[in-house]
Amino acid sequence: MTETDISAEARRAQDIVDRLNRVVLGQEAVVREALAALIARGHVLLEGVPGTAKTLLVRAMSLALNLEFRRIQFTPDLMPSDITGINFLAAEGKFSFRPGPLFADLVLADEINRAPAKTQAALLEAMQERSVTVDGVSHSLSESFTVFATQNPIEFEGTYPLPEAELDRFLVKIVLDYPEEEVEQGILTRVLGGFESDDPTSFGISAGLDVHGLGRLREAARAVRVEPSLIAYVTSIVRATRTAPALTLGASPRASVALLKLSQATALMSGRAYVVPDDVKRSAVGVLRHRVVMAPELELEGASADTVLASILEKVPAPE
Repeated sequence: MTETDISAEARRAQDIVDRLNRVVLGQEAVVREALAALIARGHVLLEGVPGTAKTLLVRAMSLALNLEFRRIQFTPDLMPSDITGINFLAAEGKFSFRPGPLFADLVLADEINRAPAKTQAALLEAMQERSVTVDGVSHSLSESFTVFATQNPIEFEGTYPLPEAELDRFLVKIVLDYPEEEVEQGILTRVLGGFESDDPTSFGISAGLDVHGLGRLREAARAVRVEPSLIAYVTSIVRATRTAPALTLGASPRASVALLKLSQATALMSGRAYVVPDDVKRSAVGVLRHRVVMAPELELEGASADTVLASILEKVPAPE
């Protein structure tokens, strides 16, 4: 793919960002990071208190990209078959497979940390293998299959901590905060104009691409050039998490791969056919914050993974 082709795909990606920004107000950085993760073919963990547009973001993205959307409400009694599907005895006496809600392009796993371990394991297989196994038979998922999972950072009653293996399958963790005052006023103005967050027809958003267009964006991201010095930079950042005194667990080699891929997608969305250090810096915290574990004593003092990672990014020298 030539630089001209990559530039054309970058303009299409920006068009999708513009469409989403008209629906999800005041969250441009979140929108760009979520779309970059989708282009990088990665799953996304969305964390924020209720009402910060997590569901709205994914619904709007499915409309802008003309992708099939499904929502799964995770609960303590949710069974693996509730998300993967079941084999049932059809009228002619033969067993037939009925696909579950995982058989979609964008799957919103709402309050993912409320599901029990066996359901988490079924979701983990789908995220890792992009297939599900029912009664010993494997069924492939959509090529565009992507999980956008949500969790509430302040409510822990009736929740199950996500295992490290599952957290590691999320390419990026995006934190959504409260909007600025002007933005919140804009939201209210839109509501007075007829906008309803539970009614997609009121979003005023049309499809800018389709599943094939998403495939071209992904191909363009893979073609973004990464110099050896940038590969060394990515590696140095990830390895620094393993020796940081403030962390008891550093990031795995899978984190290096995730950071590389997200940096390529970030470069593409900036209209470049090559990665620069700023692409890596912009991507690093989202890729790493859920893959590291803070020292308990520092956590009690109010330190966070984000502040530790910011310190690491300051210390690791970037290539010229």
